[in-house]
Amino acid sequence: MRKISVGAVAVLLLGFVFVTSASAQDGTPQAEVFGGYSFLRVNPGGGSSGENVPGGWHASVAGNFNRWFGIAGDFSGHYKTISGVSTNAHLFTFGPRFTARTNETFQPFAHVQVGGARLGAGFGGFGVSDTSFAAVAGGGVDVKISDRVAWRAGQFDYVLTRFGGSEQHNFRFSTGVVFRLGSK
Repeated sequence: MRKISVGAVAVLLLGFVFVTSASAQDGTPQAEVFGGYSFLRVNPGGGSSGENVPGGWHASVAGNFNRWFGIAGDFSGHYKTISGVSTNAHLFTFGPRFTARTNETFQPFAHVQVGGARLGAGFGGFGVSDTSFAAVAGGGVDVKISDRVAWRAGQFDYVLTRFGGSEQHNFRFSTGVVFRLGSK
């Protein structure tokens, strides 16, 4: 967990430094930093029923190269205790983001990202964890509050993971605050 957190902070800082030196034009922010609440629906597959994991966080940083194209790093963590077993799921993905900036108030976006997922479980001081491939496809809409702040009214993502030799088809919903940095 500590390695993932340190790595996530390093990637966020490097991404921020890179994109603030990029040239954004016509009021498009050079970088957008999102933080908020996240809900995950885990579908383990293999005939097992799914599980709602409502207690989570979601953060991302995106560097915009022009009005419609950017690269985003996306991180989320979800936690739940099931029958006395503390479980957690973390996603860390990267990829392109496409934003329709045709309306100043509502800005829908779509993204496709790849990276990893880490699942962990602990009981009575003992724990296990596993890391696998993850892919995310989805999008959402940001609603302008001010020139520098927006509300992510909703982000809806299909999340594919591959644990235990099979695929899991999961769903993530997130909402929160977006800070828009460095526009010209």
